[in-house]
Order: sequence, then C-alpha cells, then structure tokens
Amino acid sequence: MVRRIVVALGGNAILTDDPTAKAQQIALEKTTEQLVPLIKDNDVEIVVTHGNGPQVGNLLLQQLEANSAKNPAMPLDTAVAMTQGQIGYWMVQAFTKALTKNGMGQVDVLPVVTRTVVDKNDPAFEKPTKPIGPFYDEAARDEMLKQYPSWVFVEDSGRGYRRVVPSPKPSKFVEAKALAALPSKTVLPIVSGGGGVPVIATSEGFEGVEAVIDKDFSAAKLAELVSADDLLILTAVDNVYVNFNKPNQKKLEVVTISEMAEYISQGQFAAGSMLPKVQAAMEFVTRTGRSATITSLDNLPNFLATGSGTRIMP
Repeated sequence: MVRRIVVALGGNAILTDDPTAKAQQIALEKTTEQLVPLIKDNDVEIVVTHGNGPQVGNLLLQQLEANSAKNPAMPLDTAVAMTQGQIGYWMVQAFTKALTKNGMGQVDVLPVVTRTVVDKNDPAFEKPTKPIGPFYDEAARDEMLKQYPSWVFVEDSGRGYRRVVPSPKPSKFVEAKALAALPSKTVLPIVSGGGGVPVIATSEGFEGVEAVIDKDFSAAKLAELVSADDLLILTAVDNVYVNFNKPNQKKLEVVTISEMAEYISQGQFAAGSMLPKVQAAMEFVTRTGRSATITSLDNLPNFLATGSGTRIMP
C-alpha cells in the first residue's frame, strides 16, 4: 500500500550562514538527497512544502535598498510569490539531480505558486508574530528602527532580534482541486511555499495582503487536502523536548494530543519557534485522526526505519 506524506521543510534546510544563491542551492542539493530515500522503494508519495522567512525578509531589504519612483519596492505578498518561485526553482534543480543520481529520473518535480486564503479580520493583522529576514543584535535592531519606525522586532530564541509581520491562519487554497490531484508515484509537487501567497476573497476574486503565513499551519491544511497519511515537519532537532535546556530536559517520542495540550498550557514551547510546529501538527491530527511527526532531516533514516522523532497521535 502506498503511503502519502506531506514534508514541511524548515529554513535550515535551505539557508545556511551564507545567503548567496549558490550556497542555498548547495544546501538544497544535500536536503533533496536526504529526502529521496522516502520515495526510493516506490511505496511512498511525498508532497513538499517549505518555509521562506529568511528569504522573504532578505528580499524585502533588497527591494527597499533599490526603492525609487521609477523602480518601486514590491509589497510583501508579491515578495512571498517571488520567493515561492525562487525556492521552487532551486528545489526542482536539486531534486532532479538527486532523483537522476538515484535512478529515478522518471519522477517529475512540479513547483506550484500557491495562493492561500486568509480572513481579512484575522486578529493576527493587529499583532505581528511571524519572524522574517536576518537576525540583528540590539544595536543593529535600533538602527533598523530608525530607518523603519513602523517595523516590529522580537527576540528570537536567544539568537538575536528579527522583524515580525502578521501571520494569519490559512483557511483554504485557491488552487485546492488542482493540488489534490497532483501527487503520484511519478509527480513530486512542491506547493504552498512560505505558507502560500496570502490572499483574501473579494467579489472580484482574490486580493493579496501584507502578511506571511506560517508554513507549518499551511502544511497541516495541505496534508489534510491531499489526504496524507502523515505530516512530517522537519526542523533542526530530532525530537521535541519539554524543559528544554534544563537539567530535567525530557525528549518526547510518542505523545497524544491531550498530553501536548497540557505541555502548551505549561508554556513549554517557544512562540515563533517550536510552538507553531506543535500546534500545526496537533491541528492535522485532530482534523484527520492520523499522525504527525516532528524531527530533523538528519534523523530521516531513523524515521524511515523505526518512526523515530516526536510522533503526535490522537
């Protein structure tokens, strides 16, 4: 029986300390090599989605540096679309190389610029939470605030300060019917990159809005849409922990929805970091009755062999 897995890649799978296009392409070549074993035995179909937080923030900075009356900076929703195309292209190139190397050149890789519908009245528009762009130390943050006083910054898990923008919850995909029909043994879709381009429904169609949708919540919606058997959220660590970095740190392996809800009530997971991953995984499990796993790229062989990682069950 063929299993279907939606794989949600974090930014660490794309962006290293070197932000050049070449370095990100090399990182994706390593990433896709690690993903190919998922489908090599022809018993798993995967749908890939990815984040774009660092890339879209960097792109906006480039846009603002070149902003002029004759060459105006593009708005945030357009920048999201631009990074979907950019990362999608890099992923197609990397997957094609990895698949060919592994004797799977018959698999077509298809990136799709995807629009994600959000509610124009979502309270997230009044409270930005989604980190984008590079990390800043305190002095650099203050310098950016002098240039862009309307920007909002938060401290990000001890790594420095990052700009945050609105992150409304996804409700559906404009291209839902087409997306649901794409996955197969010979088609590997890359969809909803960066959470998808955020749009609101209007009487004339759809209108882009200034936001970045969390890719993990979008991945949970996507996994539900394509009837995935598992949602696999890949991040920097092999497992989710409680009491993280404390003497009583505990690794979570197989946990239930109710146990995770209790950990959230205790404030165990950092907002803007592990918390949205846990919440997105819980949403998928709650809506479908299937499982979701949070682990790392490097742990994929163990996930394939034993289901290793933090597996959230109903």
